[in-house]
Amino acid sequence: MKKSQHKPLPSCLTPGVNEAGCDEAGRGCLAGPVYAAAVILPPDYSNPLLNDSKQLSEHNRYLLRDDIQAKAIAWAVGIVTPEEIDRINILNASILAMHRALDALKVTPGAVVVDGNRFKPWRDIAWTTVVKGDGKLANIAAASILAKTYRDDEMKRLHDLYPQYAWDINKGYPTKAHRQAIRQHGPTPHHRTTFRLLPPDQLTLDL
Repeated sequence: MKKSQHKPLPSCLTPGVNEAGCDEAGRGCLAGPVYAAAVILPPDYSNPLLNDSKQLSEHNRYLLRDDIQAKAIAWAVGIVTPEEIDRINILNASILAMHRALDALKVTPGAVVVDGNRFKPWRDIAWTTVVKGDGKLANIAAASILAKTYRDDEMKRLHDLYPQYAWDINKGYPTKAHRQAIRQHGPTPHHRTTFRLLPPDQLTLDL
């Protein structure tokens, strides 16, 4: 196994506290739910592969998922459906998915650290945001990997039901092929109706 060459990430922002790292996956997709994960790592957790999930191969993401789940103090995943996304908007849905992940933790964290720059208070727990935190802190990187892999699993499952959209490859993101499939076959119940599924010049079909 080839080891990552990046500098090892510190396990958390607040040493001595059971700090939960949070991140989401699927925010920019046209279809499928948004997933989030919350992970509390032990202070001595280390894995040379650990990094922002977007910087990892699919193979290494799944290797890391197994390692994170085996060694984390606690971890959980939260899901928000396309229907909920359309009702409350994607920003609120992403935060709600994080809250659901935090609610599902078997250990209540003493602090929460979130990738990005937007969050809403969860219970009465101290929290902070870290821009590009999935490349800076191990607990956020771990959350990004769990959110990404569990969402990918769901999109592969949905691909079996709707193979014409190639969700096993594009995972619901707005690729040219995905949009062409929407143009040809129309949207599914798993598409987000409040998103621009087609560019303005493709909103009408050729008759």
